[in-house]
Amino acid sequence: MDISQIQALNTQVLWASFLLSAVFGAVASRTHFCTMGAVSDILAMGDWGRMRMWALAVGVGMLGFAGLVAAGLIDPSKTLYASNRFIWLSALVGGALFGVGMVLGSGCGSKTLIRIGGGNLKSLVVFVVMGLAAFATLKGITAVARVATVDKVAVEFKGPATLTALLQAAGVSLPQLGVWLGVALGLALVVWALSSRSFWQFDNLLGGVGIGAVVVGMWWVSGHLGFVAEHPETLESTFLASNSGRAEALSFVAPVAYTLDWLLFFSDKTKVLTLGIVSVLGMVAGSAVYALASRSFRWEGFRDTSDTASHLLGAVLMGVGGVTAMGCTIGQGLSGISTLSLTSFVAVAGILAGAYGGLRYQMWRLEQSL
Repeated sequence: MDISQIQALNTQVLWASFLLSAVFGAVASRTHFCTMGAVSDILAMGDWGRMRMWALAVGVGMLGFAGLVAAGLIDPSKTLYASNRFIWLSALVGGALFGVGMVLGSGCGSKTLIRIGGGNLKSLVVFVVMGLAAFATLKGITAVARVATVDKVAVEFKGPATLTALLQAAGVSLPQLGVWLGVALGLALVVWALSSRSFWQFDNLLGGVGIGAVVVGMWWVSGHLGFVAEHPETLESTFLASNSGRAEALSFVAPVAYTLDWLLFFSDKTKVLTLGIVSVLGMVAGSAVYALASRSFRWEGFRDTSDTASHLLGAVLMGVGGVTAMGCTIGQGLSGISTLSLTSFVAVAGILAGAYGGLRYQMWRLEQSL
């Protein structure tokens, strides 16, 4: 494969990532797919519909990833989440910060992009501030604090720190254990999601199956289509259009920072489009197309100073927390957890705990104001 073929393949990866994320944006807009909304529905109304939708998406993602591994289309040891370090404290603290932040900021990173496409100017401000906070936590002042504190606490594994490795350490030995475990957990989540007859509505099924399938599609694009066994310039294997140099799927915190970096330094030829950047743009495009087609596009701004302060604080917490936890409700909650990464499971627990705490605080404040 020569350079011109590599460039053509890189373009294919970018377009495929853009289109898949646009589908995500449109489907999430129609179905109101939202992790924070799922927790809020449970607390406020006892409604588990959106949580079942989220669980269905996770289950489909797990089943799809296991299928790709079983078919030899992707190497699970070469994904972004296949680290030997189980950074449980970073995941827990970062996840909790992100969870509180998405409550204050009216939604997680993906919901922020969807709302931008629908005309929400508050979300545009959250996008910029979250991106700046994320970049500072990747390479700036909060990155120094992160590395010096929570990142130092870790459990070292001989191989990738996954649920599979944990079971193997406990004495469980089966050929392709990771595949069977992914299938078992994925099926369990799918069965639980579908166990309620009231959940059997088109939008619920579309949200769960559609978004889960998009995540699987992104794994295929990044881990298989974009994989080059021997790059003609480096003579090493590489994953095209990847910020991390490994197989990636969808995530919407660090890629927001990379998007701002690309926009600010566009004339710098070293700043190139990656699948993370085009996924951010695709999400906005997909939600905008749906909003215009459904005539739900509405300009919306801040209500008052308190509303502005809440969204600014939420954006900072999401940027810092998302990078610290190595992902958001999508990055860890769908993409990472589909690989059975232990860090992802802890990050999701932290996000849900943070969201619960943030929502309870908002409900308390509302009660005090009455």
